[in-house]
Amino acid sequence: MIPSRRGDVLAGALQRALPDSLLLLVARLGIASVFFLSGRTKVEGFLSIKPSTYDLFASEYALPLVSPNVAAHLATYAEHLFPVLLVLGLFTRVSALGLLTMTTVIEVFVYPDAWPTHLTWAGLLLPLLARGGGAWSVDRLLRR
Repeated sequence: MIPSRRGDVLAGALQRALPDSLLLLVARLGIASVFFLSGRTKVEGFLSIKPSTYDLFASEYALPLVSPNVAAHLATYAEHLFPVLLVLGLFTRVSALGLLTMTTVIEVFVYPDAWPTHLTWAGLLLPLLARGGGAWSVDRLLRR
């Protein structure tokens, strides 16, 4: 077998072993964990926003045109809601768009030097935005 043919055979085997459904599931779970764990640092108990979260949004996370209290609530609840929806594969595209928007805001206004991290997040969110949750999602079940 010539080397390029072996590469084609290996690529074909990997495509069969790693279907799009699996790749989209891993992307959903991976990016959901990043945002959900971040959201959990901002609350006490179930969803009581910590005083330190308000302080953080008034100083380090200060955004133009948005009050710190509104931003703290929006970000904290988004970091809880969208990841749960992604894990379920429910409203996947909407959730991915919400988290991609949040990532863009963080990149532009909060941590512009953290672009490698934000690009990694975008790399997980963009396929979900383009393809949805995949075959292993509630979205797929609802379409049937």
